[in-house]
Amino acid sequence: MRVVSLVPSLTEAVAATLPGALVGVTAWCTHPPGLEAVRIGGTKNPAVDRILALAPDLVIANEEENRAPDLDALRAAGLGVLVTEVRTVPQAFRELDRVLTACGAPARPGWLDRAEAAWTDLPEPPARTTAVVPVWRRPWMVLGRDTFAGDVLARLGVDHVYAGHPDRYPRAPLAELVAAAPDLVVLPDEPYRFTAADGPEAFPGLRCALVSGRHLTWYGPSLTEAPRVLGEALAAARR
Repeated sequence: MRVVSLVPSLTEAVAATLPGALVGVTAWCTHPPGLEAVRIGGTKNPAVDRILALAPDLVIANEEENRAPDLDALRAAGLGVLVTEVRTVPQAFRELDRVLTACGAPARPGWLDRAEAAWTDLPEPPARTTAVVPVWRRPWMVLGRDTFAGDVLARLGVDHVYAGHPDRYPRAPLAELVAAAPDLVVLPDEPYRFTAADGPEAFPGLRCALVSGRHLTWYGPSLTEAPRVLGEALAAARR
């Protein structure tokens, strides 16, 4: 089976389960480190001709990360394209199972069982915390309704302020974010790379949690350790 992945999360999942299956991945596919596969561009601008030259049996994609015209062009060229939808943690496990089966996995991998157990066995949060969760600045954009990252945080006891917004990633003026007076501002290091020197200064007087974007937004082997990694970062900010 020759697979091209247009999604960093799925790249990591396939590489951990079926070494050697991936022949093409995006420039943003950083895990596992040292992966040997042809880079076929970005998630939003894959080089269709480069993908076709690899003659994959399957291209795996995501309805949020990849553009429909690119996927349509691959289908029109005769390639099989599997498109995932991942907006909750349980849905992530179902879709990962579907992708790995389609890629030729002979059985459900152990890491997927461990990841699902890590989330199934989560203790009830002792208290709920409100948060705004920027994912970009210039302009400021935050998590809105119906997002995987929002569901991850909710399961860890964090209710983000814009969960009921009509948009999934609404733009919001900084003054509005500050005026919401959340318990926390959660700042991931992707897609925008928030750091201690770039992000917290915009929210004077508010507690900021710098978190791993991979553990907040990726659905793959990182889900196994995500509850612990994110939980520690959130707890540190609450102190």
